Amino acid sequence: MTVLRAILVWCAIAGIVAVSLAVAAGSEYLQYRRPVYVAAGFAGVIALALLLVQPLLAAGLLPGIPMRAGRRVHRWTGVALLSAIAVHVAGLWITSPPDMVDALTFTAPTAFSVFGVVAMWALIAAALLAGFRRKLRLRPQSWRLSHTTAASVVVVGSVAHAVLIEGTMGTVSKTVMCAVAVGALALTVGRLKPWTGALRGWRRQAGK
Repeated sequence: MTVLRAILVWCAIAGIVAVSLAVAAGSEYLQYRRPVYVAAGFAGVIALALLLVQPLLAAGLLPGIPMRAGRRVHRWTGVALLSAIAVHVAGLWITSPPDMVDALTFTAPTAFSVFGVVAMWALIAAALLAGFRRKLRLRPQSWRLSHTTAASVVVVGSVAHAVLIEGTMGTVSKTVMCAVAVGALALTVGRLKPWTGALRGWRRQAGK
């Protein structure tokens, strides 16, 4: 039963990602577009796909991958996620600099731009927390809560960005991928409960 469950979970994840990429590849929005725009669009789809597994890796919830190994992979998928977002943003900047300036300065008239930029900065914050964990000298509980909060903003912002934008991803495949990403985040937060350790630490400090 465990092996069957693992096969089903991995097949489901692979199927969702494959279908989303296939739908994006056949999107009319990519016809007659410059290669840099196509690359930016696919980078966004890949980034959203990585958000399906990134939280689950941190909590050891993916079958066949123990938590310790999962967290090592989690670091590398985090790097891949940053790279995908960098390609996404850079490609859109090359395609239309004025639109990207409006988005980055929160003056764009579209809500999806705001959510996308908020998610990007939250991702950078989560990456900095991970990269400078020792130098920050935060208590483990406080670090975990901060990192999880930033990661949650990444997922929620990215999902809102994807849902609101009318782009390369099909409506059905996009909705399924976003729902799974939110579900993965909820499962991870429910398993790790990062607030409990932080609350205990704060209560101990308050009692001193």
